[in-house]
Amino acid sequence: MNILVTGGAGYIGSHTSKLLKKAGHTPIVFDNLTNGWAEWVKFGPFVFGDIRNEEALYQALKGFQVDAVIHFAANAYVEESTRLPEMYFDNNVGGTVALLKAMKRAGTRRLVFSSSCATYGNAKTPTIREDHPQEPTNPYGLSKLMCEQVIKTVAPVVGIRFAALRYFNVIGNDPEGEIYERHEPETHVLPNLMKAAQTGAPFFLFGTDHPTADGTAVRDYVYVMDLGAAHIKALDVLEGQERLISNVGRGAGVSVRELVGTVEKALGTKVNVTEKPIRPGDPPELVADNGHLKTWFSHTFKSVGEVVSDLAGALKQ
Repeated sequence: MNILVTGGAGYIGSHTSKLLKKAGHTPIVFDNLTNGWAEWVKFGPFVFGDIRNEEALYQALKGFQVDAVIHFAANAYVEESTRLPEMYFDNNVGGTVALLKAMKRAGTRRLVFSSSCATYGNAKTPTIREDHPQEPTNPYGLSKLMCEQVIKTVAPVVGIRFAALRYFNVIGNDPEGEIYERHEPETHVLPNLMKAAQTGAPFFLFGTDHPTADGTAVRDYVYVMDLGAAHIKALDVLEGQERLISNVGRGAGVSVRELVGTVEKALGTKVNVTEKPIRPGDPPELVADNGHLKTWFSHTFKSVGEVVSDLAGALKQ
């Protein structure tokens, strides 16, 4: 199939594009390179454009005879969203509306939406099922929830089958080294932790008084290649059903202190940890209930230890 990958020059989008090509599909990347990299677009055609530009999206959909869309394009920094909420609503929600309008015009009938566990807010249960209340604690999470609501409302009216994948914290890199995790500034925990372990620079640990076992935030870490595979499988699922709403997570939580220990063990060094206050909008614990995921995606997920070990091995080469 020809698949339009919005935000395909970014971290998750580029890894998913690589997997799409490997599976025999053609990924057409649509990206304005605000948070992406032109050199990551190496698995199919590139359309430079803004996700809020309905006409540009329509031309891409028609020009490449697109069969389905995987929609990653979004601003995605929790802390930034607390300072610039209007930007998040404009880009994330406005972009999703523009995409749906373009898909309606082009007759494109399948959409996989990159949602987030941030739509849930603070966990009310040890693990989070899809029917957990959605009460976001930050504008980023709220923007993703609003996108879900827009899609659920519009899609049935215009004949679009859709999946909304609420995934948890994403880690790791392409094992072949063609692409890797890259943000500027880098805010994600694992690359910052690996860098601190290598260089002796401080690793900023945000929050030591969360209501968790060791006081640090607990997250469900998902390997990026496993996540990409879930998006591709969701396209197949939509062949036989109108909608799919699912978590994508391992169903196991790892605290930041535990992650520090895993990196120290893998690299054989101590990390210079500098403790900082909790960041605004950061929930203490987010762990998926992946029972529903297992009903449609039979896949063995890499553990955090395996991902860190692979990264450490690559660094030592």
